[in-house]
Amino acid sequence: MKSMKLIWMVLACSLFITSCTNSSNNEASNVNEEIYKESIVLRVPYSYSEIELPEGDVGEENFMSRYINEKTGIIIQYSWDASGEEQYNSKIDLAIRSNDLPDMFIVNRKQLYYLVQNDMIADLTEVYKEHSSELVKSIYDATDGKALEEATIDQKLYALPNVGIEADAPTYLWVRQDWLDKLDLPEPRTLADIEKISYAFTHEDPDENGEADTLGIPVEKSLVYQDKTGVFGLNSFFSAFHSFPQNWIVNSEGVLVYGSIQEETKQALVRLAQWYDKGIIDRDFMIRKDASIPVTENQMGIMFAPWWAPIWPLNGSVSKDTKAEWNVFAVPLSEQGEFITKTSPITDRYLVVRKNYSNPEVAVKLLNLTTKLERHEGIDDESSESIRATAQQMGIQLRNYFPFDLLLDDPDGVTKRYDTLMQTLNGDLDPATLNSELAKLYDYVVKETEQPKKDMEAWSNTQAYLLGGEISKEPMIMVESYNIEHIEAYEEYWDKLIAIEMDYFLKMITGELPIDAFDQFVEEWLDSGGVELMGEATLQYESQK
Repeated sequence: MKSMKLIWMVLACSLFITSCTNSSNNEASNVNEEIYKESIVLRVPYSYSEIELPEGDVGEENFMSRYINEKTGIIIQYSWDASGEEQYNSKIDLAIRSNDLPDMFIVNRKQLYYLVQNDMIADLTEVYKEHSSELVKSIYDATDGKALEEATIDQKLYALPNVGIEADAPTYLWVRQDWLDKLDLPEPRTLADIEKISYAFTHEDPDENGEADTLGIPVEKSLVYQDKTGVFGLNSFFSAFHSFPQNWIVNSEGVLVYGSIQEETKQALVRLAQWYDKGIIDRDFMIRKDASIPVTENQMGIMFAPWWAPIWPLNGSVSKDTKAEWNVFAVPLSEQGEFITKTSPITDRYLVVRKNYSNPEVAVKLLNLTTKLERHEGIDDESSESIRATAQQMGIQLRNYFPFDLLLDDPDGVTKRYDTLMQTLNGDLDPATLNSELAKLYDYVVKETEQPKKDMEAWSNTQAYLLGGEISKEPMIMVESYNIEHIEAYEEYWDKLIAIEMDYFLKMITGELPIDAFDQFVEEWLDSGGVELMGEATLQYESQK
């Protein structure tokens, strides 16, 4: 888990690279940049308590807080801090239960609905209309209004939502191309191809060390990811069967169903049990503490992962062995020859302001400021450039020092960046017209081209945005996944239901239970609260049509 948290911190540095040039979106509304005549205090929680600070900075007395105060007149104070996401969520839950809220803070969807139902947070409808910048509006507009809809309850905007990128939805197959070439294996397309490759990698000594030490495909202990995808999840394996475990989808008859209890999931489990028995997947995946270690040690040469896998964990593989050449494929294809994936949430994090706080507009003003700062648009003054220089010198990302962690990105940001990079590399765009962040990425590509694998940061970003960006443009079937976390039955039954599901699935995969136990699983799932959950989920879905 620590490794996964690290990758998101590292990846976030790259995620704010925009495909725009310096000439675009440089409007700056005077009303959005007004400095309060009298300083106001804003109490916020801080979720990066262990992060490095420049020499002389301590806690809330840091370069970012000083910058914010200079630009807005807002004095940032930490109401409490947390070490990582898990501790942060626990402390927010406690603050909500005790009604001792910070002035402004980040919540998840379930927490948002609770706060609204109990009249604990401010209505931001009017302050958003009055104070939001053109840049922030344009990002929200790029979601066709869906992001703001997610934060709107009873026609009132109660939060400023994040905006995720569409490229975070699919799980691709990453394969050691040098091993494929060495064993004269064709590029994979089908499940049968993947099985053949994994079997060859584990039996034909592709690393030529004379030892039978190559392992099968690494697997995330939860098998799949429910929301945003991650490394080692088997989402695309299941979706090749038109199966979407742990996700709520609409079937061909227009009915909302839970993917894990569908017949297609049983068919996928049959194949997965066969793969486990043959060693096609890592037979120790349930007890392996860190599935990334065999990858970084080059004991595995095939894995499921998102577009950003070169940033982690493949950077470790290449650092260990510079002969490692990784390639990515939008596979496995279904029997109909289609690559199928589910959607990822448009938004899953929300910036809220406690009710009766004197200046709720600070949330909008700070989001304007931080979004421009991250995207290098409309802020080119000396103090802004100074803190960017500080971040670059320290090798840190500014976002971790903001008073909140809220990503606003274009939904198609990854493919836009790929297109802009290719236009620049092909001579259709002048590198001098790129903003500084995209220029840095362009420099990485040039550096990697001239001196391959000499700088792992250059290699990682180049492979992620060229290989990962290109594969993200492949045709695919996107099946929408619906979120039901905030309904009452979810709170009551979900933990028990997912425990039942994982117990059955893992036992069926490892052979402890026969695959026919799937029918028993469905019956127990329904009897343990599944019927109630499906009923409430259906009512919610029908009401939102």
